[in-house]
Amino acid sequence: MISLLSRLFIADRENTSNPEVRKAYGVLCGGAGIALNILLFAGKFLAGFLSNSIAITADAFNNLSDAGSSLITLVGFQMAGQKPDPHHPFGHGRIEYLSGLFVSVAILIMAFELIQSSVDKILHPQPVIFNWLTIVILLVSIAVKFYMAFYNKSIGKKIDSAAMKATATDSLSDTLATTVVLAASLTAHFTGLKIDGYCGILVGLFIFYAGYSAAKDTISPLLGQPPQPDFVKSVETIVMSYEHVQGIHDMVVHDYGPGRVMISLHAEVPADGNLLVLHDMIDNIEHRLHNELHCEAVIHMDPIITDDAQTNQLKGQLANLLHNNYPEIRFHDFRMVKGPTHTNIIFDIVVPFGYKASDETVTDFLQKEIHRIDNTYFAVIQVDKAYTSNAL
Repeated sequence: MISLLSRLFIADRENTSNPEVRKAYGVLCGGAGIALNILLFAGKFLAGFLSNSIAITADAFNNLSDAGSSLITLVGFQMAGQKPDPHHPFGHGRIEYLSGLFVSVAILIMAFELIQSSVDKILHPQPVIFNWLTIVILLVSIAVKFYMAFYNKSIGKKIDSAAMKATATDSLSDTLATTVVLAASLTAHFTGLKIDGYCGILVGLFIFYAGYSAAKDTISPLLGQPPQPDFVKSVETIVMSYEHVQGIHDMVVHDYGPGRVMISLHAEVPADGNLLVLHDMIDNIEHRLHNELHCEAVIHMDPIITDDAQTNQLKGQLANLLHNNYPEIRFHDFRMVKGPTHTNIIFDIVVPFGYKASDETVTDFLQKEIHRIDNTYFAVIQVDKAYTSNAL
């Protein structure tokens, strides 16, 4: 259904990097979610009324809250699609993350209410009335929720939407929850065991876990998480494809919402190169990153000496030291500053967060080893942290 509707109503539907296309998908899926969840609420509420089942009634209101969550997602996509303005020059893309967080909070509240009602049902049990209409409604609900989980996950992955991935997780947990409710109804009918309240608690725990997982996925981009490795690799491939770029480092990605990304990085270029030619190259790289990866890029040129045999030899020795002792650590901005009595070996190292060795341990080791190579060498080391997964 969603695939058919997207063909009918979303122009250029495969161009998911386009903010307007993302917005259209969000609105379409949000609208479908509202309609389907309201239908499920009506059916389950009727089934709960007919069967006197707290688990089914609670599951019905869970679907009603899901309709509200879909409304939040829809509004979130609409607001996130607004253009930048003087008060929000980086756009409104993070509203999509906030809408996903609101969905998660709604899921957690519903889980708490369901567990509370189920405990009361255990303490004050009431007979559950069996009828086949209830069974049919629950089976249809399971099928519909499974379909909703499928299309929300598929579209969420396609447009890289945290809000839709949260909705997919919620729909999948609802599928499991309704399956438990169905099992409780059948068990009560065929064995006489009153497990309605216990199944209600189990459903509540399913829903609580789904809310926790969804909240975790939406909070991470708000707090600031590393960029996707594929994105970092794409940036590296583009920048390094230019003849005069010798290496890149200190890459930082600022995420202001899907499709609103700013990056900064340092590109190493030959110190003896023509400044105007190098500057023109950097401009071309920035434009290409904008056109191909839809990000705003700022690139700082780092001049490096490429034709000094002594510098190149020492760089090779340093690379071997790190490879043999700390292979996860990279270095950059390497230079030698010679004086009458000693030579400063100046460079930066990039140490991953939570690395097995402390910064002091690594720098002390490198300082001693470089001094051992030549007792007039003194290492001056700046420690950087890796803001991307591959330490660029």
